[in-house]
This record gives sequence, C-alpha cells and structure tokens, in this order.
Amino acid sequence: MGQANMIRCVLRDDPTHINNHDVWPVPAATGLETAVDALRTLAVRHEGLRTTFPHAPGTVPREQVVAAEGSFTVTVLDHPELPPEPARYAESVARAARAGRFRLDREFPLRITLLTVRGAPAYAALASSHAVTDGSALAVLREEWLALLAGEELLAPAALTPLGLAAEETAPGGQRKSEASLRYWERILRTGPQAMFAEPRAAAPPGRQPQLTLRSRRGALALAAAVERTRSPAATVLLAAWCALIAHRAGQDVCVTAVPTSNRFTPRLARSVNTLSQDALLSLDVRLPSFDALLRKTWGAALNAYRHSQFDSVRLWEMIDRVTGERGSRFARDVVFNDVSALPATLMADAPRQAGSGEEELSWGPDQALPTRVLAFTYRTAPRLHISLWADPALFDRAEAEGFLTGLVLLLEAVASRDVPLASLTEVTGVRPAGRGGDWLRVDGCWVSPRAVRDALSRALGGLPAHVEADRPDGGEAAGDASPGLTAFIARGDDPVTPAGAHAALMDVSADRTGVLAPSRYVIVEDPPAGSDRGGAWRRLRVLEEGAGRSRQV
Repeated sequence: MGQANMIRCVLRDDPTHINNHDVWPVPAATGLETAVDALRTLAVRHEGLRTTFPHAPGTVPREQVVAAEGSFTVTVLDHPELPPEPARYAESVARAARAGRFRLDREFPLRITLLTVRGAPAYAALASSHAVTDGSALAVLREEWLALLAGEELLAPAALTPLGLAAEETAPGGQRKSEASLRYWERILRTGPQAMFAEPRAAAPPGRQPQLTLRSRRGALALAAAVERTRSPAATVLLAAWCALIAHRAGQDVCVTAVPTSNRFTPRLARSVNTLSQDALLSLDVRLPSFDALLRKTWGAALNAYRHSQFDSVRLWEMIDRVTGERGSRFARDVVFNDVSALPATLMADAPRQAGSGEEELSWGPDQALPTRVLAFTYRTAPRLHISLWADPALFDRAEAEGFLTGLVLLLEAVASRDVPLASLTEVTGVRPAGRGGDWLRVDGCWVSPRAVRDALSRALGGLPAHVEADRPDGGEAAGDASPGLTAFIARGDDPVTPAGAHAALMDVSADRTGVLAPSRYVIVEDPPAGSDRGGAWRRLRVLEEGAGRSRQV
C-alpha cells in the first residue's frame, strides 16, 4: 500500500519534489572496490532494491517484480581536491541527482555517485526512487553501508520484505485494517478544519520553502526534564508541544497534522528497506486548560492515528474527493510532523553546521518545493534537540520561522518545571496567533471569509452577482462558532444556473483558495437588490430555486 501510494506521486509530481536523496560518508582509507562491493552487498541483501514495477505505457503499475540477478551503475566522479565545504558540495550532487523521473518498470532505484579524491572515495551522493525507499529506509541503508565498510558482518534481515508486506495487506485481516483506516480518516475530514492555516496570508498555494534547522542543547535538557516531571515518553511530550504551538499559531481549536513515520514503529517494519510512506492523520482537540491535560490526550490520539495509517491510497483519495465535495471544502495537508528520533536508524544528512557552539543554534539551508505549509523533521532529542523546519514564507517570514522554533524550546523549558496554562502560550513562547479581520468567522469547524466565498463564487459563475452570509439560526446576527453554515444568494438573470451547478462551479475553483468553504445552501433569485448589497435586501427577493447543491445533502 505504501508503494501504491508513492507510485501515484512518482507518476504525477515533479521528480525534484518526490525523489529522495542522501549523502553517505566514506571512512578514510576505504578503497574504491571495497565501496562498490558494499553497494553490491546491499542490493543482494534487500529485495526492495531489486524491485521494479512493470506496466504498459499510460497505465499505473499493479504488480511488483523482484529480480534474482542484474546489474546497476555507480558513477565515479574523481577530483584532484574536493571543493571547500565538501559536505555541502556532496549534498548538492545528491540533490541534482533527484532531477528526472525514475523509470519504474526497469530502473535501479538508487542513482549513486561516488565522489573520489585522486581515486579514493570520500562520499557517496545518491538519489532514490520514493516508490522503493523512504527516508527511514535510506537511513537503514546508510547504517549498513558504514558497518560493511568497517568490516562488520550484518545479521540476516528480520524486517518484512515488500512482497511479504503486500501479502499481509491483501489478506482479510489487512483489508479490514484498511477499511477501518478509511472510516477514521472520513470522520476527521467531515468534522475537522479544512485547512490549519486558513488566513489572509495563506492565499497563495504552497511553493518553495527554505530549510531552517535548530540544534539546541537547552531544548534537549528541557525535554528530558519535562519527561521526568510528567512521566511521559519524549516523543509524546514533543508531539503535544508541537500540536499546542501549531494550533495556537493557526488560531485553531483542533490540531490536524500528518505523522508519516507511524508504520515504522512496528518491530517487523522498523528496519524495512521499502517505502512505507502513508500518513497517520492526527486530530488533537486543544481546547483544554493546560499542557498536562493536553499531554494526557496526546498519547491516545497518536495511537489511534497510528492504528489507522495503513490504507488503499486510491480509495482514500476517492473518499477525500467525495467527502470534500459534499462538505464543500478542499482537504489541505497543511502540517506534517515527522519524528524519526526514536527509530533504530535515523536519516542524518551531512548538512553543514553553523560555526560556533552556542546553546541554541539556528541555521538556514536550501529551498525545497513542498505541497504543504509546514513540515518538520525531528532527528534527535539528545544531546541536542535537532529539528529541521520548512515553513511557507507566505505565512512565516524568516524571523517568524526562527521565532516558532525558539518558541517551541521556550515551551519545553516552561513545561519542564510546571503545568503551563494553554491560554498563556503567547506570553510563554512569544508566538502570536494568526490575525484575521472582522469578516472571518468559524463555520462548520473551519475559518471562513464570507467575502472570499462570495468573490470565488461570482468568479466561478462568470461574474454573476452573489451575496454570502452566515446562517442565522435565531433570525438575528451571525452566531460565530454557532453558525451551522453559509447561505449564498445568486442573481442569475437569464443564466440557467442551479444550486447543483453553482456548487460544482465553486468546487472547481476553490482549490488552494484559503478561507473558502462552500455554502450549505444556495438561493437563486432573478436580479440583485436595487442599490443595496445588504443581506436583508437579498432575503426579501423572490426565490426561484434553492438547495444544498450536493448529490448528498449536508
């Protein structure tokens, strides 16, 4: 299922976005033949590296084949001397190798370049196909590579092979697990916020995001003290702090975040050289008085998310399209939190570090195109807290991104010694909630701008006059959080628009439009009110037709 999920992305997305890369150091005095032999051993050892996905042109692969023999290419790039900052140079070579789509039907899933100095290997820079490996699989390979170069003998692999995992997933028990996961996701998609960052500054779709890395001794000491005080695992404390601060910054009552490493926490898959990339979708209600109360809820919520992270990705996206069409929103995978610190092998890129050894070290790295607003990787929690953050510049300028990570450290320091009221997060962390004008209100669990909905609806209908307002259950003023939905009035004139046609047109243009949630009711009138755009004037017009506009009434 992880393969099927990533193959959809490999066939659709920009290769520089979906392919992975890593840099493996080569110990001094390692010969070229020794390095190549170690790579050969990895290919023989792991079925995943010998897996291809045959399919006819224009179709999606439906089977995997494991080769019993074959060959692969290692490119040797020799230098009289490596450039200054050799680790940064090796990183650039590995990133460049991500360009170009992998041929799933026949290409070896690793593009390997050995960087040598007068024939002596110094680094292995590689890109990998996400259909075969994920970041944790690359970390396992790196660990085994270094062990082989050190002359160690590797134990036989204990993890499930890709074929073994596929057999489990297609068995009746695996199918029941997938069905349960789809039901779990649907509950969140029908009730949670459509986007964590629904606010004016998020109007543009996500683009290139710079990498910000925190290495903080203070953060590690604070996390350890918080673990001691609360008697909770470090991963749970860190996840609770992350969710509290994300929800606070986004101005949301619920934190919805993807947690992609969940499947790695089962013993038989922890060291699997395979792509297990399927999200656990965590939904955590933060309407609680204090951090400790939130922490008590986080463990159960995370376990529930992890239990429901194995699913048929094609059916998942069919369900997402159906549910969001009925609800009138577009699911935004705004927040991703990837804590790989507890895994047996972690992906530790040889990114250059800032000079100095201060207690809290922040450094900026290269940009990357990402389809999410905020992505975080936690690599280590000791002896320094090591987190990399990619935050959308449309939401976080550089000072705000740095303030968010340092605010996370401040929160950990506070909860290390006491139970922190969640109402005091601005004071404790320096992170301020999103600012929204008076037009914004919460409808159906989502932050919505009726003005933005009106403008999007009018554009979708070729400029027809429209008016959108919050439903008024008591006939009075809009009820804020109590409002069950929006009502749209459309003056169609001679246009034959219907509620169903209006809803379909709005959904066609609503992708990546922040603050747009489809009205729960469309009211068709003939002409707009004369000289007034006030809701009362629209409500007094003769109704030609009205309805929810959905195939399923909501």
